Amino acid sequence: MIIPPVAKKKPREFEIHGVTFKDDYFWLRNKETDEVISYLSDENAYTTEMMKHTEELQELLFQEMKDRIKETDESAPMKVGEYYYYFRTEEGKNYRIHCRKHESLDAPEEMILDENLLAEGQKYMQIGSMKISPNHKMLAYSVDFTGGRTFATRIFDLESGEIVDSISKVGYQIEWDKNNDAIFYSELDDIHREYAISRHIVGTDQSDDIRIIEEADTTFMVHLQKSNDQKYIFILIAAHAAETVDVRYLDLDDKNRELMEFHPRTTGVEFRIEHHKGFFYFLTNIDDPQTFSLMKTKISEINRESWELVIDHKIEERFPQLIAFQNHLVVVGRKEGYASLTVFELSTGTTHDIDLPESIYGLQLAIDENLTDIFYFGNSEYATEKFRFIFSTPMTPTSFYDYNLTDRQLELKKVDEVKGLDSSGFVNERRYASASDGTRIPISMTYKKDIELDGSNPLFLVGYGSYGFSLDPRFNSKRLSLLDRGIIFASAHIRGGGENGKSWYHHGKLAHKMNTFTDFTTCAEYLIAEKFTSKNKLAIWGRSAGGLLVGAAVNMRPDLFSCAVAMVPFVDVINTMLDDTIPLTTFEYTEWGNPKIKEQFEWMREYSPYDNVEAKDYPPMLITAGYNDPGVHYWEPAKWTAKLRAQKTNYSLLLLKTRMESGHMGSSGRYDLMKEYAFVYSFIIDNLNIGYR
Repeated sequence: MIIPPVAKKKPREFEIHGVTFKDDYFWLRNKETDEVISYLSDENAYTTEMMKHTEELQELLFQEMKDRIKETDESAPMKVGEYYYYFRTEEGKNYRIHCRKHESLDAPEEMILDENLLAEGQKYMQIGSMKISPNHKMLAYSVDFTGGRTFATRIFDLESGEIVDSISKVGYQIEWDKNNDAIFYSELDDIHREYAISRHIVGTDQSDDIRIIEEADTTFMVHLQKSNDQKYIFILIAAHAAETVDVRYLDLDDKNRELMEFHPRTTGVEFRIEHHKGFFYFLTNIDDPQTFSLMKTKISEINRESWELVIDHKIEERFPQLIAFQNHLVVVGRKEGYASLTVFELSTGTTHDIDLPESIYGLQLAIDENLTDIFYFGNSEYATEKFRFIFSTPMTPTSFYDYNLTDRQLELKKVDEVKGLDSSGFVNERRYASASDGTRIPISMTYKKDIELDGSNPLFLVGYGSYGFSLDPRFNSKRLSLLDRGIIFASAHIRGGGENGKSWYHHGKLAHKMNTFTDFTTCAEYLIAEKFTSKNKLAIWGRSAGGLLVGAAVNMRPDLFSCAVAMVPFVDVINTMLDDTIPLTTFEYTEWGNPKIKEQFEWMREYSPYDNVEAKDYPPMLITAGYNDPGVHYWEPAKWTAKLRAQKTNYSLLLLKTRMESGHMGSSGRYDLMKEYAFVYSFIIDNLNIGYR
């Protein structure tokens, strides 16, 4: 019998609001000490040993995932100025190669950045942002080599083929100034908050850079945006959990570069802003906290009394988006739980919605879901009639569409090739579970047509439910390895997410946070009651705040699940939120609460996974961590694992896998990421006892 690692207990006690907390594993925060590294290494070795019998399955799953994709491929080109920009992938290479062609797709290819060369000799490599200069002669990009979200920004001369400048230890955000001679970039403070924007003249020393703005309030972060017509820099100072966005703007034609305030900061009031021919167009919830309105005002008259309503209907969305073109505006909102696209024609004042190909779907405006901010995926061409978006369903591969804003024609530019996919053999549907208060909780489901609803089917249930982020039903080719084996895939669209707008979010945060967790267990109970699955065939998965969801769910209802996967889980809620010296604490008080306030402390105390571990049986669990993760520090999953192992009363498998070379997002290379998925899926398949076919 293989004995699992046992973490030493070093009791640390503290009292808050009359409650004494005993933390036996606080010492695991001592990063880079021999004792901590030894413990994490022992856990990794134990995980490897306990998963050794699945290595053949892991390799099989990896090969399946790799064989499905077109390894040598290229993206749908996007025209920006006189160039067509795109990226390529090559068989056997982990990363993208970014290229362009001048004026015609038949022109010779010019490579502008090969990520594979950047990654040589590195265990991790992630591009944060890529921005081309206005004259298309230079490329600025930010890159992270640790997973810790501390970036170096480099400026590459596309004519000479040389790096001509670099800035170190900064945030990922970049925008070019108008005259091709300077960039704006974000800076990090001691708690890893992007707190300032500075301007750097190419070729000068970083110490000579000019600070444009610095935000002292640690509950806010700065966000850098350039208007689509390239005339303005917007700095959005945001406390997203507090739903407060303060806008400053800088006219790039103004030689004095005076930073102006659009509207005084007001708690609970948000803005998304664009510029068009002397007007600011903006989305705001200033008149109704729950919805947004599209408004405009002359730049010379930005006072509240001068604002005009542009569209007479309300826009429901937690994170609405506004894109300006020379003749149209596009608003991204939500309707009936799905993303919607509304076009406003500036010359006529009319609006229409873009008709989409299917009824169960997910939309994206950029190809990546992590930090990547690549200029040619953001509809950055102003003088165009074409709007680019990315569409998929659980069984429709990622599809790139151009929509002609004038003649309203939808043109399919590219569909990612997925070998062996036969979507006709599967069903996509939406079901609804009823919460105890009568709220209908949507569940998106995908499964084989020929299954019988007899309770014998294995099912993989995922959830998130925080920050107002929506878990839309998109395509994931790696997931086919589960679906092909007869596993039902289900997404629980629980409160705390943004699927049904701001109200949905508000009913799953702060004092209402328990709704997130009870919604999830309600969905699980519904799927069992409807005989899609049974308790011994139900696996659950969550990442980051979704890992918090998994942790709370297994504490509340450990009997309901056959196994659980929690990736980089935010589980040590009270300890983390008490420490305002670490990232993601101060500006998340309005998401979880501030435990220094007694009432808010009680909210967290009710669900915090680490603090609610009890002596009882738990299902088999796989927990992951990133050693360099600044968002959910490695010690949260490590402490949780140690406490679970010490207190659970059964012999169910409990594994901790810490990636010592990466951070929150896991592996950066596409093949490495497939291997991560293969590992997780093999754990699920093994614990669902469905065989290795």
